[in-house]
Parts: sequence; structure tokens; C-alpha cells
Amino acid sequence: MLDIISERFRQGFRTGKFPLEEPKLAPRFRGMPEFRGECPSGCKACEQLCPFGACGVREGKMALDLGRCLFCADCQACPEDRINFGNEYRLAVRNRQDLLFSGEEYPLAKPLEPARLKLLGRSLKLRQISAAGCNACEADCNVLGTLVFDLGRFGIQFVASPRHADGILVTGPVSENMRTAVLDTYEAVPGPKVVIVVGACAINGGPFIHSSETNQGLDSLLPVDLYIPGCTPQPYTILDGLLRLLGRREQRG
Repeated sequence: MLDIISERFRQGFRTGKFPLEEPKLAPRFRGMPEFRGECPSGCKACEQLCPFGACGVREGKMALDLGRCLFCADCQACPEDRINFGNEYRLAVRNRQDLLFSGEEYPLAKPLEPARLKLLGRSLKLRQISAAGCNACEADCNVLGTLVFDLGRFGIQFVASPRHADGILVTGPVSENMRTAVLDTYEAVPGPKVVIVVGACAINGGPFIHSSETNQGLDSLLPVDLYIPGCTPQPYTILDGLLRLLGRREQRG
């Protein structure tokens, strides 16, 4: 026992300092998009070139639907090479339409309404559902339970049964084979409850958006409280979104 205690002192504090300190992300991390220059008059090439329908032109300005965007490393949607991805990891929003980004102020997620926030703000239990996911978003959700992130220190935990949960967190494109399972799990969660979608697949179908075997986003089936975009979202993006939903982070912080 003394050896164990001694080793703990030797190792010191290993949990990350987020949210007191901003995370240090790899230079190649692809976060909030950045647009360079102006679109040539009448150019709408990006609407045809993006295979996922994420890019378009609105009122003469380029716009990206972050709910559809897969944050491709070498985005070829714009032949003028106007699209770049910055290092901003804070991407979670409360409403689907807020994911339509045209370079202006981005409406980060606001907390739950007072009644649910009072009940769930200090302790949130989630049942994670992989609705035909590829296991990438699932892995980045699971890593939140490791030492660096330590999701439990915020009072947030993943639980085995929807009967013990306050809401569901869904990843994957919500295939027809998983439709009933998702709806049944949602019904099994006692109210009031929250619904969170993580990743482009759960938000809008991802690369399977045109498939007849998917439902083009969970909000076609259930009311969604939090959208966390990405393919896959950075773990800090997921954690930041969860904390914002619970009122643990300032709107611009």
C-alpha cells in the first residue's frame, strides 16, 4: 500500500486542466472552417463538387453546413481554394440551422432551459447508442472516460441502462435496422430527458446521406437538444458541448 501511495505522489496530477485552461491541439487538427477572399461572381461550383452537399453559396457568400461537412483534409469543394480549416474546436450548437456557417459569428450552444438545467445541471447520465456507426465517434466518446478528460469529475457519466439515464447520446447514421432500437431506448429514458447527436452521420447521415437505409439525421425521428458536428468530433469538442449544455461554460468562453 505504501508503494502505491508513493507511486501516486511520484506521478502527480494527470487529469487535463480543461476547462480552466484551453486544450493544446495538434496543428493538423481541423476545426472551424475559414474562408479566404471572395467568391467569383456567379460561381456555384462548390455546390456540385462537394460530394456530401455541405458547401453552397448564399447571398453571394460561401456557406458550409457543418452538420454535413466531413472536414476533409484536402477540401476540393472550392476550385478557388478558399476553404481552410482552423484550430477552433468549439463547434456544438443547440439548433440545426445554427450549423449553417458563412464566416459570421457562430452561435455556440446555450444551456438547457431553467427547469431541466436545475434538475440535470449537476449530474447527467447518458445512454450512448451506436446507431450503425463506424466506431470512430463512439471511440472519441469513450475516451472521455479516460484519465486526461475524466468526464466523471463534471458529474457526467455513461450508463448501461436507459432506465438509469437522463438522456441519450447517439452516434452513427441511424440506419433502418437501428431505428426501432433508438426509439425504444428513448422511450425507456424517464423524463424530462435530453437528446444529443455526435458526428456528421447522426446529424445528417454523413457519407450515407443519400442512402435509403438511413434516416438522414436523428432529428427526423426525435427532438434534438445538442448537435456536435465533426467526422469525428475532437473529444474536447464533445466535452465542450456537454458542458455548455449544462451551463458550465460561458457563451463566448
